[in-house]
Amino acid sequence: MKLGVKVTGYGGQGDTEALPMAIAARPAGGSWLAWLGTDKRVYLGKLDCDDKLVGKPTSFTGIDLQDVQADSKGGVILLTRAGSCGSGPLCGGASSPCNTMHMIRFDDSGKQVWERQVTNLSSSRTGYDDGARFVWWYQHHGRLATDGKNYAAYFGVAITVKNGSCVDIHEGDRMQVVSASGNLVTSNKDAFEVGCSHAWTSRIVWDPRTGHFVTVCATDNDCRIARPNPYRTVAAGTCDGTLFGGDLVLSSKSGYWTAWSQGGTARLEHFTTGKSDTTVRTGAATAHPHLVAYGSKRMLMVWGSGSSMAAQVYDAGSGKAVGSKFTIAAKDHDYQAFKAFPDGSAAYAAAGSTSTSVRIARILPS
Repeated sequence: MKLGVKVTGYGGQGDTEALPMAIAARPAGGSWLAWLGTDKRVYLGKLDCDDKLVGKPTSFTGIDLQDVQADSKGGVILLTRAGSCGSGPLCGGASSPCNTMHMIRFDDSGKQVWERQVTNLSSSRTGYDDGARFVWWYQHHGRLATDGKNYAAYFGVAITVKNGSCVDIHEGDRMQVVSASGNLVTSNKDAFEVGCSHAWTSRIVWDPRTGHFVTVCATDNDCRIARPNPYRTVAAGTCDGTLFGGDLVLSSKSGYWTAWSQGGTARLEHFTTGKSDTTVRTGAATAHPHLVAYGSKRMLMVWGSGSSMAAQVYDAGSGKAVGSKFTIAAKDHDYQAFKAFPDGSAAYAAAGSTSTSVRIARILPS
């Protein structure tokens, strides 16, 4: 699909690199496609039910794309903008840049309705001020979830702490909830200023059965996949540089499933409040598994395999494999996400054949 605007290439894939693309299902049919341009703009386009671009894309100032989610009135895009570090001084080392994370609310034509910063920099608080929460180069990606009214952003964050006459910069994660009118919902008990530390692969899902936003992280605090705020171990890992948290989905029964990888092998874990009660050793040789709801009672795990992706369907209740592994003819990105659609399909925005095109991989319900 031709976009007419250059898309940031896959380049080096990591939680410190820019994310090129994200897709979200429109309840009325079709999708919203967001992509990071090469001109410090984040673009947003509407796709029809054949995954073709409709009309002219809109764009917003942004240096990194994080995620996009949709509802019947439009949706929200999560992106990063340039911020200010101020003068410090740092106690040692370097930790720039000091950027900000923003939710942008858009209507069904793609035009901005409101924006809300979910970090806390301002004209009186820069990145090197005590108490600052900002986005830097290290482990900073985020995801969105919605309860149908409010939106929640869960992302990696830099943490500035005064240490005598200077400041130290630490790293963790942050979850903030924003109302339909664009205001921070400070009363939401699922939100937190800092959860896991040090943390990466922030994952979030809304659970309508319990009325809560549920989050998991990968953390070097005891080297595990964990629920934050307070810490509750989901799966024990090791800090050997291969611990990776995949995606998080609802179980078709109670609880949740998360995919993760250690030592280049992917696992599925089922949990409810904390410790996993079911482990599925998938046999998939991958460091970066994706997981997405696939209809009401199944889930789909996907991983990179050469120039394509491999996929396996699992029962979302028992965790048992359904059918055989199959191939998806699209290029994988370690940190991008598959998204579930109301018709039971799942879709992924992948690199196209040129720098101004995108390929939508869609797995239809069977």
